[in-house]
Amino acid sequence: MQAPDTPLWQPSASRIAASHLAAFSKLAALADNSDYPDYASLWQGSVTQPGRFWNHVWDYCGVVGDKGSVALQPNANMREARFFPEASLNYAENMLKRRDDSLAVAFWGEDQVKRELSWWELNDLVSRLQQAMRAHGIQPGDRVAGYMPNMPETLAAMLAAASLGAVWTSCSPDFGTDGAIDRFGQTEPRLLFCPDGYFYNGKRIDIADKLQVIMAGLPTVEKLIVVPYTGDTDTLAASLPRALMLDDFVAGLVGSRVEFTRVAFNHPLFILYSSGTTGKPKCIVHGHGGTLLQHLKEHQLHADIHNGDRLFYFTTCGWMMWNWLVSGLASGATLMLFDGSPFAKSGRILWEYAQAYRCSHFGTSAKYIDGLRKIDLQPGRDYDLSCLRAVFSTGSPLVAESFDWVYQAIKADLNLASISGGTDIVSCFALGCATLPVYRGELQCRGLGMAVEIWNDAGKPVRGEKGELVCTQPFPSMPVGFWGDDSGEKYRKAYFERYADTWCHGDYAELTEHDGMIIYGRSDAVLNPGGVRIGTAEIYRQVETFDEVLESIVVGQRWLDDERVVLFVKLREGRELDNELVGRIKDKIKNGASPRHVPAKIIAVADIPKTISGKIVELAVKNVIHNEPVNNLTALANPDALQLFADLPQLQS
Repeated sequence: MQAPDTPLWQPSASRIAASHLAAFSKLAALADNSDYPDYASLWQGSVTQPGRFWNHVWDYCGVVGDKGSVALQPNANMREARFFPEASLNYAENMLKRRDDSLAVAFWGEDQVKRELSWWELNDLVSRLQQAMRAHGIQPGDRVAGYMPNMPETLAAMLAAASLGAVWTSCSPDFGTDGAIDRFGQTEPRLLFCPDGYFYNGKRIDIADKLQVIMAGLPTVEKLIVVPYTGDTDTLAASLPRALMLDDFVAGLVGSRVEFTRVAFNHPLFILYSSGTTGKPKCIVHGHGGTLLQHLKEHQLHADIHNGDRLFYFTTCGWMMWNWLVSGLASGATLMLFDGSPFAKSGRILWEYAQAYRCSHFGTSAKYIDGLRKIDLQPGRDYDLSCLRAVFSTGSPLVAESFDWVYQAIKADLNLASISGGTDIVSCFALGCATLPVYRGELQCRGLGMAVEIWNDAGKPVRGEKGELVCTQPFPSMPVGFWGDDSGEKYRKAYFERYADTWCHGDYAELTEHDGMIIYGRSDAVLNPGGVRIGTAEIYRQVETFDEVLESIVVGQRWLDDERVVLFVKLREGRELDNELVGRIKDKIKNGASPRHVPAKIIAVADIPKTISGKIVELAVKNVIHNEPVNNLTALANPDALQLFADLPQLQS
């Protein structure tokens, strides 16, 4: 194990010199008549002069559009600040700058379907879809939805909608009918794209019955466009109301140069949805300019993605990482799209894909990395990963032991970037940087242009202490608003209720001496035994080292005028939670965290409830053990699992 002050990885001098960040720093220093000798000085300049910084991002990244003369129109109310108020641009125009024969998109539907699109072919498909949408009367501001896998037609439909100034919104076809209707029913799309089915772990999943229910619940949908995928399309469109096949939707249309409707900087581009575990999902609106600028900054200045790089992220269309991934086109990257189970072919499918396409940037979830640790896969030994320069991880905190595993089992020379942000900002507050060292268990840095601090209970900034993650200055990818929240009150309550004019994100975190960050979990899930605040990630880090434990979830139970820590574990098949294993888990938590972290109860369960995007739901479990209602079961991938936590006799003593 590395000493805490010893980096696990440091970039070479040649890599730093060739980086986007080095070139950008020189440009900014020249323009500002200043000096940015290191990341810390550049970050400080970016948050003290945000208008100037984002103006440099626009210029360096070559944004296509009319910038106007004002980069930031400040306001005493953070929510009312406006970036580039005079600008006009189009997100899709910035994605489709290239038209050549090189590879734009690769796609694997597990090992069942494999396809490629050149930049020419992608442009032509977008053009035909744009013409079809225009012929259908789609106007700026109209909503176009996808109940779609992560496949090329999804990308093309989104770009076609965006090119017209329409608003794209999506979720994946594994969402249940109520979950889809809860989302799309609020945003009222005119067009809905769907597949003829999808693959998961080698099996074809039929969705015809779900589509019948969804269409009955979405009266605003004028056309359901069925996209061929699994090959079973003969009767599906004919059996569904208002449905037609994709080929019929674009019949007779010839691909030509895509026409782009330039819109205001904050014109709605995407509607994303919160997880919805406490009620109907919030409909979070993101704009053309803010999404584009944030993603260009993160892709180029942080991830160091260059023209021709191969960018992969394991995601569905119901997670904001899909939106983050597809923006890679604006940096000239080839997108590697994947649909299906990441553990197909015994966990090898994604590494076969990475090898086949010489992946340079590989993104996944912390849970996937932990899962690989437990099946003893060694990607660096079994696959040619010579082109791989970065591994991204998000979705939950990446534990320190997983940092060790990545460098041992995947590759010693790469930038391991644990990143953290959310659907709320369609980007990151803290993330990686290809020119900075990687320290065990830490996110490398706060994002450029993101005035992130950690505040204690008194609302004062601290370092080396745990507290609330806040952002004190406006940034371009703040939501345009919530759909249907005309007064803005829901938006204000979501982020600005705790601290006036300061964004409070709801993460419990720490700023380290390296200027990195550690995320300890969601603030609303923080444990409080004996009045001591404990982040759930501190316990998961210890428990995930046990091979016997597949997954775990920890909550606080109200008990005797206090709160006690309760840990639930899902064990491998054939393993038993006996006294010996309980003792080892408690000892590990005591020695690896503190005696305060040791659970009062450890209970085995058959399953752990999760959202459809794979996040465990601590608050829902906490509600169940206290006999309180869970407001929205449709947000869960496996809602039946909650019943495993109801009326447990172990919690009555």
